[in-house]
Amino acid sequence: MTATAGAGSRAAPPRRRRRGPLLVGLVLLGATLVVAVVLSLTVGANPLPFSQLWSALAGHGSSESRYVLLELRIPRTLIGTAAGAALGVAGALVQAFTRNPLADPGILGVNAGAALAVALGVSLLGLRTASEFIWLAFLGALIVTVAVYVVGSSGRGAADPIRLTLAGVALGAVLSGITTGSTLSDPDAFDSMRSWNAGSLLGRSVAETLPVLAFLAVGLLIALILAPGLNSVSLGEDIARSHGANVTGIRTGVIAAVTLLAGGATAIAGPISFVGLMVPHVIRAVFGVDQRVIIPLSAVLAPVIVLLSDVLGRVIIAPAEVPVGIVTALVGAPVLIALARRRKARAL
Repeated sequence: MTATAGAGSRAAPPRRRRRGPLLVGLVLLGATLVVAVVLSLTVGANPLPFSQLWSALAGHGSSESRYVLLELRIPRTLIGTAAGAALGVAGALVQAFTRNPLADPGILGVNAGAALAVALGVSLLGLRTASEFIWLAFLGALIVTVAVYVVGSSGRGAADPIRLTLAGVALGAVLSGITTGSTLSDPDAFDSMRSWNAGSLLGRSVAETLPVLAFLAVGLLIALILAPGLNSVSLGEDIARSHGANVTGIRTGVIAAVTLLAGGATAIAGPISFVGLMVPHVIRAVFGVDQRVIIPLSAVLAPVIVLLSDVLGRVIIAPAEVPVGIVTALVGAPVLIALARRRKARAL
């Protein structure tokens, strides 16, 4: 019995060490997210001091401050938080699944599918506002991602990360070419999708985005369930099978989660680049390569990046604004270059 107790006491510290980085990361990044949310609610062309913010939240204050907060800032902050969390987790899943540190959600054709569906809606159905083509973008992302999986699974054997990546890149390039050609053929008709295509948090209400948030929640839950199995898959599929991991089930779950997360985020905010690529790198560089830590922390850090980029876009050329998708690209590129130079960041 003494030997058993000693063995148990020796096994406990590794478990505590795994929980330690996650708890520390959740506390630190959670506090940073709170700061980002407050900045998103207060900073802009019409700044809201804290006194006006609390008054508007309580239903008091001027009608202008209530309108800015309730109709513009809160929906914008909610969309940025949800889309950021979804893109960060989707990027972590894709990188772990393909064992490719340069992979991002767009590699499975999500962005290309959503953009093509929106282009078809504009040209064939006469849609003109983001609220009209949110669901069309989501449907396009779903269809194309499933098509990529079917193409990557054709032939001998099951789908593997390399074939899925090649299928996603090839199909995405074709669809992007079709979308660009359609846009150039009728610039006036496609003026309405210009803001969405640049990645923007404007023009969507809470009522319009709540149904999509349900799909994002399901995707996040699937990702958390898959995290332990992804640690085994990172060692190779043969080793994962020897550990008892269901590689086929993990593969299917990753495809489903990435489709829900990246498809939903693209539908409500447009194609926001670099978030899904950069955030998992930052988490790995600081907290290690355990997917049970990377996935939940990516869900907290990515909204911080999106919200702060959105705030920066509001003040760079105020009173005009820069879409958040452009800001994340400008900020993310040098950060990613710096991280790629670190050996620890490149490890998966």
